[in-house]
Amino acid sequence: MRALVFHGPGRSSWDEVPDPSIQQATDAIVRVDTTTICGTDLHILAGDVPEVRPGTVLGHEAVGEVVETGDAVAGVARGDRVLVSCVSGCGRCRYCREGAYGQCRNGGGWILGHLVDGAQAEYVRVPFADLSLHKLPEDVPAEQAVLLADILPTAHEVGVLNGRVTPGDTVVIVGAGPIGLAAVVTARLYSPGRIVVVDLAPSRLDAAKRLGADDVLQADEDVESAVSAMTDGLGADVVMEAVGVPQSFERCTRLVRPGGHVANIGVHGKPATLHLEDLWIKNLTITTGLVDTATTPALLRMLAGGRLAVSELITHSFALGAMEEAYDVFSRPGETGALKVAVNRV
Repeated sequence: MRALVFHGPGRSSWDEVPDPSIQQATDAIVRVDTTTICGTDLHILAGDVPEVRPGTVLGHEAVGEVVETGDAVAGVARGDRVLVSCVSGCGRCRYCREGAYGQCRNGGGWILGHLVDGAQAEYVRVPFADLSLHKLPEDVPAEQAVLLADILPTAHEVGVLNGRVTPGDTVVIVGAGPIGLAAVVTARLYSPGRIVVVDLAPSRLDAAKRLGADDVLQADEDVESAVSAMTDGLGADVVMEAVGVPQSFERCTRLVRPGGHVANIGVHGKPATLHLEDLWIKNLTITTGLVDTATTPALLRMLAGGRLAVSELITHSFALGAMEEAYDVFSRPGETGALKVAVNRV
């Protein structure tokens, strides 16, 4: 089969590789019909995730059809149309029993395209298939369903739930990439009083407005003063970091009110300074996290019921064989306007 293979920082290619096979009784093999590219994949290519070894097939998001299952798989069968979750869970360890599948101690967690071969390929082996695969209704489009593999549950769990968004809150989201925009969509489920999005790119700020942001701010302007004016000098109740660079995290800690929440969603490749000399007195809650995907079934029900308007997040579509072109477009959003790209089997 063909797959996008990581060859070390800055190097990847669309290569011929062996077809995946069942290795454990809990595995399934899925034919990939739609996959996509994540900002985390760009972090891997930048060398920010050193545990990814050269030779690994990248990608952790897909929709496809089950073509084979191990003997212990009971929840899906050959021919089922499924969503492949970015996180796998054994279902037995302490963390899995608490629904914290991202911290699985028995070989799960975020492993696809990270510790084992991933989903930017014609076929993918999915460990712990009963918890890692979700059957899809036939009327849910693949290009929308694939957004539930990672960015929607990540924004919902690591941003909205960790940030404790409640009705009436002022929510500031720093970064209007796919994760930040998914945070706009999922934050709206909790009736905040105002959602403010900060970014450098006018096209992404326009997308944020269309997806439900009440206000947008240019990142190179005096954002702190603008948010202060919106909140009678208090600061935001919840601030989400959706970029993954030190400057944006430090800005988030300046935007939040005393007693508020800073929810870091972004993947960081460099240290960020925590200014405790200023923050110790503010009673802040600062959270980090890897998505658990425990809320994916609920999000899928909302998507199937028309409660999540997400189609606008997909801006470009490619054939599977054009994966390298898709990476090029996705990696230059300022020039291409790319948000999320869909890569489809033709």
